[in-house]
Amino acid sequence: MATVVADMSMSLDGFIADPDDSVGSLFDWYFNGDVAVPSRFPQRWTFHTSKASAEWLRESMDNAGAIVTGRRLFDYTDGWGGTHPWDVPVFVVTHEAPTDWRRDGFTFVTDGIAAAVAQASAVAGDRWVGVAGPNVAQQCLDEGLLDLLRINLVPVLFGEGIRFFDDLAGAPYRLEDPVVIEGQSVTHMQYRVKR
Repeated sequence: MATVVADMSMSLDGFIADPDDSVGSLFDWYFNGDVAVPSRFPQRWTFHTSKASAEWLRESMDNAGAIVTGRRLFDYTDGWGGTHPWDVPVFVVTHEAPTDWRRDGFTFVTDGIAAAVAQASAVAGDRWVGVAGPNVAQQCLDEGLLDLLRINLVPVLFGEGIRFFDDLAGAPYRLEDPVVIEGQSVTHMQYRVKR
């Protein structure tokens, strides 16, 4: 059975991007160390992190079985140029599928988050279904679909922008005690969502 995981870099004041959708310094930890962590497409994406962050990042890549994302992030990244860095099937939650997208590995799901997670879980098997984007993560929490929450906490204060947890309909949510790993200029935290 798949594990549904939301994994985001976040500022200390709870933002995952500034008001213009830029991540600013939130992704600096991917490139602030001397340990090379190649993605499945190393010519396009090879990260250089601290040793602790490299282990954290490899865990995400090694366990990845599928990705569920929203249409906003899909459009913003232009579908990651046609292939997600983890090289797994991507399920895009949208109200309307694009008519001009002709790349393999992407499925557009128009009947909601639960359907997208179910399709992704069927493909992922016993691996992880990564949830990309704050709105999709919030929907998964509200639907009781999220198993793990992984936060890469970056020591910066944005003051404004796009919050990771902004519109939770079913809050409060209880989480188990965290697993905490100290990286370089980032603290990685993993929480299991209590049922």
